Amino acid sequence: MTFAKTMNLKNISERIQELLHLRLTMRTLITNIKKLVQVETQAERKDKVFGHDMDTLPCIEKAFLIIEDGVIVDFGSMDLGTRQKALGDSADVLAASYDETIDATGKYVMPTYVDSHTHLVHAASREDEFVMRIKGMSYAEVAAAGGGILNSAKKMASISEDELFDLSVPKLEEAIKNGTGAIEIKSGYGLNTEAELKMLRVIRRLKELKRIPIKASFLAAHAYPLEYKENHQGYLDLIINEMLPRVADEGLADYIDAFCEQGFFSVEETEQVLEAGIKHGLIPKIHANQLHNSGGIQVGVKHNAISVDHLESLGEKEIKCLQNSNTLPVLLPGAAFFLAMNYQPARALIDANLPVVIASDYNPGSCPSSNMSFMMSLACTQLKMTPNEAINSVTINGAASLGMQKELGSICLGKKASLIITKAIPSLEYIPYHYAHDCVERVIV
Repeated sequence: MTFAKTMNLKNISERIQELLHLRLTMRTLITNIKKLVQVETQAERKDKVFGHDMDTLPCIEKAFLIIEDGVIVDFGSMDLGTRQKALGDSADVLAASYDETIDATGKYVMPTYVDSHTHLVHAASREDEFVMRIKGMSYAEVAAAGGGILNSAKKMASISEDELFDLSVPKLEEAIKNGTGAIEIKSGYGLNTEAELKMLRVIRRLKELKRIPIKASFLAAHAYPLEYKENHQGYLDLIINEMLPRVADEGLADYIDAFCEQGFFSVEETEQVLEAGIKHGLIPKIHANQLHNSGGIQVGVKHNAISVDHLESLGEKEIKCLQNSNTLPVLLPGAAFFLAMNYQPARALIDANLPVVIASDYNPGSCPSSNMSFMMSLACTQLKMTPNEAINSVTINGAASLGMQKELGSICLGKKASLIITKAIPSLEYIPYHYAHDCVERVIV
């Protein structure tokens, strides 16, 4: 009796492994692609695209693409000899060789968007502040009146981890549906040890869903809690001596972040946070120069930050600083749009031969949208970027700003098959042109 049970369990285990193997070796063929976008060969692989080269977008017209084990294993023109070798002639052969075939006639296939700056995990929306700004209050005035980050922190304190996770899953799914295939998510609405850890644990649970790759940023240095308004060093000591060791011990974050801005964290205070994070193995990635020319770019570059984000306020000195670094400029036009602020000088950065990145800044206060197609529209209409530049900024350069350029951001053999299949549209430029319209038919992640 015991032997029979053991054999049954063994058979069940073997069957599970067999089914898992079948899933892992699933083969997908996409044919008749109107244009395969952002292609590169192994010999031409690049980590990022700089300056005026961003206006070049390698494509293949009337293409095919093959996915195996979740990886791109072949692609090319339907009109070339490689088609004969890869696809064969017979429909019966196609049906037998691939688990799924997709006819993409009239449609574009491109890498998914990489959104490298979000505050996706938050407890509640802040439309009351939206109304306050309509009536004439500035973002800084709203914050001074108890709104802004402190408002989100108050709401974060009253929600459980499970409730926060349940709120966050649909937000992540919405981002994926709109074409995002990798994302960064920050803490920063906790502002005390337990609430910050709660946010980071929710981000870890989102990672464990394995829907898309997710990077986590520890952003306790987002604003000073009211009880530390006159005791900045006390809060910095709390971050450095209590929060950071626990974050590191649990492996909850990839990046250390800080809001280097007048009225928030000074250059000197930001340095303390970044240096402490680096000691715990976290990579710097900071908010800089959103409201003022704050010195954030310089402190980010000094500490070899992977990116400095926002950059509504910058001049020639800051651009030269970025030119002499490996730090990427990440622009967040959605926040400038929603707050009616000056837009980032993308053209000056491109003219300086820098690799510009566009991200959403999805958050409840200054950009309640994760729609990266709309961010591209803003990049084109307000930052005066071309559609090709905008696409490069949210694919290969976006991947580089999360250190994921080896696996995402382009159509390349061996990279993850993280793809957008558009609806039948007249041109690639139609995506940013037809703003607020959903051009994404299917996302493969």
